[in-house]
Parts: sequence; structure tokens; C-alpha cells
Amino acid sequence: MASTALRSGRNGSARTRREQDRPSRLRLWLKRRRGLAKPAALALLGAGALAAAGLALYLADPAGRVQALIEHVASAGDAAGLEVREVVVEGRVNTPRELIRAAVGVERGDPMLGFSPSEARERLMTIAWVENADVERHLPATILVRLTERTPFAIWQNRGQFSIIDRQGRVVTSETLDAFGPLPLVVGAGAEKHGAALYELLLAYRPILERTQAMVRVGERRWNLKLHSGTDVLLPEGQEAPALNRLAELHARNALLDRPLVAIDMRLPDRMVLRQHPPAEPPPQAQRRGGRSG
Repeated sequence: MASTALRSGRNGSARTRREQDRPSRLRLWLKRRRGLAKPAALALLGAGALAAAGLALYLADPAGRVQALIEHVASAGDAAGLEVREVVVEGRVNTPRELIRAAVGVERGDPMLGFSPSEARERLMTIAWVENADVERHLPATILVRLTERTPFAIWQNRGQFSIIDRQGRVVTSETLDAFGPLPLVVGAGAEKHGAALYELLLAYRPILERTQAMVRVGERRWNLKLHSGTDVLLPEGQEAPALNRLAELHARNALLDRPLVAIDMRLPDRMVLRQHPPAEPPPQAQRRGGRSG
């Protein structure tokens, strides 16, 4: 019985010591947690204080309250370590990089919250190549730019100047014209706006399209086709589709487009006029000889 009591006493004292240690261990753990959390809490309190100051200025100064609030929120982000580390651009093919960089207007190390995505988008939309732009701020450190570019459609010649245009007729560049591969050539005032419609018609008549060097707008109202052979095809105003269909049929039967002609005039609905080259004049010596023999 004595040994049993002794064991019970030892167990009781050990249990008591563990129970006494528990509060002290808990206090130590809580103390360590408070110590680790202090820097983050201070940063959060600092950012909150700056934001609160900005809100106070917003309410107290009606004239400059918006700008003041923006500046103080940006300062709060800067205090919390929110800086631009990377600018990611998606969708760029032809837009010059330096123009994108200038339009975005941000450098590494700039405050993230001081950057305005809407203002950057407005600047990007002024670039000729850009059809649409989307700018996002991805915390903590990334600016994402998504671009939709205009697609080069044709080379536009007007008053001796050459430019690359899209299907809507917008000029996207006047440099490095040979960098975009073979493109249709449209000539004259108004050709940039209406060239895509005529080109779509020509796609259905490959023999004509393959022989066409340029689509020439005449008087901003109708078209001529300048063929590689030098022949001009005069199309009627507003009746391009039936005229092209008739021209394709005549070429299929008579190889009309391969004849040495000056012009094929299709402006009249009930007739076609073929203008041939004038006969070659004999050389001067042959003329003199002919006169003596007579």
C-alpha cells in the first residue's frame, strides 16, 4: 500500500508542475506572436493614418480634395512597399515599343497606387497602330497592358505620298512600307475609305485580281483598274459587281485581259469599248524610200 501511495504522490506532483508550466508557456508564445506581428501592424497603421489624412483633406478642401486624396493614397501604398516592378505588354506586333513606353509613362520603382490605368489607356489610344487598349494594375507590383492593333490592309498612294492603311482607311504608318509583305495598292483621294469594298469584290474574280496592279479612285466616285499589262479597266459608278462579272466571262471566253489594249471601257451598261494601241508608224528612212519609189 505504501508503494502505491508513493507512486500516486509522484504522479500528482508531476501533473501539478505541468499545469503550472502551461500558463507561462502560453504567455511566452503570445509574446512572440506579438513581436512578429508588430512590424506588419505598424506598416498597416501607417498606411491607414495616411489614408485617413487624405480623407480629411478630401473633406476639408473642396478645390483640391481629389488630387490630395490620390496623392495620400499613393503615399500609403508607397509606405506599404507597393512599387512597380514589371510592365507586361500583350498583343504588340507593329506598335513601336518606345511609343508604348512613353504612353504608359511609368518606370520601375514608381508607386503602384500613383499610376492611373485610365490615363495610360487614353495616351495609348492616340497611337496610330492601336485600335483598342486595356490597362490593369495587378498588385503588388505589375502593370498589365493589352493591345488590339490595326491590321495592315493596303498601300495608299495619294499626291505622291505612300502610307499603310487598315480596312477602315486609317493611316497606321508611312515608314518601312516593304515590311508588311505584298499589299494591294489603292490610289487617289477616297481610295483609302472605299478600297476594302472593291477588294472584297475582286476576291471572287481571281483572274482579274491577279492581273490588277492598282485600284485607282477617279473623282472620288468610281474606280479604274490598272492592270500589270498597262491596260486600264474603267468600271461604272456603283455597278462594279455586274461589270466585274461580265469582264470575267469575256476573259474566260476570249482571254480579253491578256490582249494588248489601252483601255477596256465598261462605263456604259449596254456596251463595252475596247481602245487599242495606235498602229506603229514606219521608221523615217522607210518613209523616204517609199516617197522616192512613188
